[in-house]
Amino acid sequence: MRNYSFEKKWQKLLTPEIVSYLTIIHEYKGEQRLIADKHADILKNLINIAKIQSTESSNKIEGIFTSEPRLKKIVMDKTRPKDRNEREIAGYRDVLNIIHENNEFIPITPNFILQLHRNLYRYEGNLGGVYKSADNIIQETDSEGNSHVRFTPVAAWETPEALNELCNEYNKALNDSKLDPLLLMPMFVLDFLCIHPFKDGNGRMSRLLTLLLLYKSDYVVGKYISIEKQIENTKEDYYDALQASSIKWHENKNDYEPFVKYMLSMVVAAYKDFMERTKLVEEKTISKPDRIEETIKNHLGRITKAEILELVPGVSQTTVQRTLTELVKSGKIIKDGDGRYTKYHWNWEAED
Repeated sequence: MRNYSFEKKWQKLLTPEIVSYLTIIHEYKGEQRLIADKHADILKNLINIAKIQSTESSNKIEGIFTSEPRLKKIVMDKTRPKDRNEREIAGYRDVLNIIHENNEFIPITPNFILQLHRNLYRYEGNLGGVYKSADNIIQETDSEGNSHVRFTPVAAWETPEALNELCNEYNKALNDSKLDPLLLMPMFVLDFLCIHPFKDGNGRMSRLLTLLLLYKSDYVVGKYISIEKQIENTKEDYYDALQASSIKWHENKNDYEPFVKYMLSMVVAAYKDFMERTKLVEEKTISKPDRIEETIKNHLGRITKAEILELVPGVSQTTVQRTLTELVKSGKIIKDGDGRYTKYHWNWEAED
C-alpha cells in the first residue's frame, strides 16, 4: 500500500534550485499583492484573458478544441455549447469560475474533489462525480505509431481509500509550520495523477487543483495569468517531469524533485509574466498610447493587436487601434498582413 504521508518526503526537496524557486515566488507574492490592490479595476482585463487562456490550454492538452470565437463566447457564457468538445469546455469554465470565486470555501477532501469533477462534466450526463469503475492505464504512442504503457495507476478498488489518504495527509502536512505549502502543491498533484481516480478528466482536474491549492495558500497569480497556458507551452517538459517523478511510485521510492521543479518553474514564469504585463501600469506618467508604443518596441518579433491588448491592461481596443494607425502613419512601426492576421513590428531603421 502506498504511503501518502509527506512528513519525511518534503525535506529531500530542499535543494539549492528548489529553494531558489521558493524564494523568488515569495518575493513576487508580496509585489503582486501591492500591484493588484492598487490597480484592481485595470487588472480586470487580465482576469478575463487568463480565464480564456486557461480554459483553452487545459482542454487543448487533452485534444479538446473549438474555434477561437466560439471559445471566447463559451468562456464568457454568451452562447450554449453545441457539441461534446464545447460541453467539456463549458464544464471547465464553470469549475474554473467556482475556484476563482469560492476557493476559500472549498476544503481539500474527496467529496469536494468529486463535486468539482461532477461540475466538469455537468453537461455530459452522469459521467462526472464518480470514481473509475475499472482499472486504467496511461499509454503513449511513439513516432512509429506503437503504443506502450507509461504508468499503471492505483487499482479501481483502492481508489476511494487512496484519495482519502492523500487528502488527509495533505491537510495534516499544512499544519507543519516548517513545510512550505508551495512544496506540497506539486507533491499532491503528482500523487493525484498517479492515483488517476477518474475514468476521464484527471489531467484537467489536476490543473484545476493546482490553481485551487495555490489560491488556498494565498498565491493568487493564477487569477491574472494562466498557469495552464504556461504548461501547454512546455507540454513535453511537463510529461517528462511527470514520468520521471512517477518511477517506482507504487514502491514509495519515487523522486518528486523533477515534477516539483517543473511546477515551481511554471509558477515563477506566471509571476514574471504578471510583473511584465503590469510594469507599465505602475508608471503613472506614461500615457496609454505611450504604453502601447513601449510594448511594441520591447516585444521580440512581430505582435498582433490581440497580444497588445493582453500585454497592456486597462487599455481599450479602440485606443489600441487608433494608436497602431498613428504609429504606422508616423513610420515608427511596420504593418504586416491584413485582417485578423495583421501583425506589427518596430521599425528600427527609422531610428537610425
